[in-house]
Amino acid sequence: MNNLRGKIIVGIVVFSILSSAFIAIINYIKLRDQTIEENRLIFHRIEGTIKNSIETFEKAMGLLDYNTASEMHNYSLRLIEKYKKNPNFDEWDFEELYKEIGMHIYIIDQDNVITHSSFPEDIGLDFDECCKKLAYLLDYRRDSGEFFHEAMDIEQKTGELKKYSYMATPDKKYLIELGYSLNENIVFDTFNFFQTIDELKKLYPYIYDIHILNIGGLTFGKSASDRKLTMEQRKAFEAALASKETKEIEGEWKGKPATYRYVYYDSAYDEDFAENKVIEIIYDKNVWSENLGQYKKMFLIQLFIILSFVLVLSFAIARPMYLAYHDRLTGLSNRSAFDELLSTVKAKNGKKTAFFMIDLDHFKEVNDIRGHHKGDALLKQVAHIIHRTISRKGVVYRYGGDEFVVVVNSTTPEEAKELAQSIIEKINEFVRKNEDIYNLGVSASIGISFYPDDGDDKNLLCKKADAALYMAKKKGRGQYSIFQSEQS
Repeated sequence: MNNLRGKIIVGIVVFSILSSAFIAIINYIKLRDQTIEENRLIFHRIEGTIKNSIETFEKAMGLLDYNTASEMHNYSLRLIEKYKKNPNFDEWDFEELYKEIGMHIYIIDQDNVITHSSFPEDIGLDFDECCKKLAYLLDYRRDSGEFFHEAMDIEQKTGELKKYSYMATPDKKYLIELGYSLNENIVFDTFNFFQTIDELKKLYPYIYDIHILNIGGLTFGKSASDRKLTMEQRKAFEAALASKETKEIEGEWKGKPATYRYVYYDSAYDEDFAENKVIEIIYDKNVWSENLGQYKKMFLIQLFIILSFVLVLSFAIARPMYLAYHDRLTGLSNRSAFDELLSTVKAKNGKKTAFFMIDLDHFKEVNDIRGHHKGDALLKQVAHIIHRTISRKGVVYRYGGDEFVVVVNSTTPEEAKELAQSIIEKINEFVRKNEDIYNLGVSASIGISFYPDDGDDKNLLCKKADAALYMAKKKGRGQYSIFQSEQS
């Protein structure tokens, strides 16, 4: 539609699409960001609840820790004295010692291997193989010879929570480790953070599980054989531990897609090996982002409604506009469309623009003798022939009645003559095949003018093409004539 009204209507339609789509997108982005922020706050609340629960447990333990640590220190000194008298651990009765002090005893040699213990399952445990971070700390504690204790750690075989102490023998060959069970402590029963975890899982159904991991990646409450981090989980865990920033990876939980979230936790009541922990939250991101998915569906539905409305609107507008600028009978552009053509004509690459004025000879006889229906059929066929012959070289207009105007851009006089002759011959061929109009002498006459030779105004060029058409008819019809060159 090369007209101002058409451009305005198209502009309104495009503006409606863009503005409606823009509003829908803005609403979606706002809802998406709001949902993301709400979920972020939920996770912040979950993580805060877990940290507070652990911290409360550690704080409560700390109130009783002095007495326990003092007892462990005294027992360690007693065992050191026993070692001085008898350094052969094979002769020690560890089961009897456990009954006496109520704590398990572990003897760790210079290779960081448990050689003797009142807890037989741990005999042979090699910390250099299973727990390199702890092994490094054991070497330091053995060399220092001082007494060390931790607030909370894990019994690898059972996952049980324990308090451990360490003291080296005078010859620095061994570490005597004591283990005090926290699971049987009244503080644990009162401030059990595992209960908090269970409550959180019930409250937020998209959470599969929550674990507390020590610096070695072992899970509190689970044995080392029951729960072991995969390679990818280990990388994310180590990254969270090193950077102290939350890390996430995608994986599976019991055959279901899951997201693993690792949150760093620094204990305010523990030290050395036990102070650094990581909270592992395993959850279903699909359920977690269900609202986000709903908003996305709403956004797509809005876009579909907008596009459907615009398509209907476009059809309602485009159809009348099409009919306003196209001939109903032939489908060609009509006189109104020609009038909208820019008055100043241009041509590219130094070539010319040709104006053809085409008129059917003896068309009135067809209508009078054969009837208007036959005349309409002839006009449709002639329009088809001209359009097919011109193809993409130019534009064909039904100028009125049996007159057609063809504008051929960037052509030469030779090419224009060939096109005109081709149109005449193809119309003649069609007429010959139709005896009812052949006897009436139907043919096509064409007048041609050129820009810039004959002017640059479409109306002037059209008039000169019409004058050339008059000369063609005067010569005998069924031929073409070029303005000036053949008239002179």
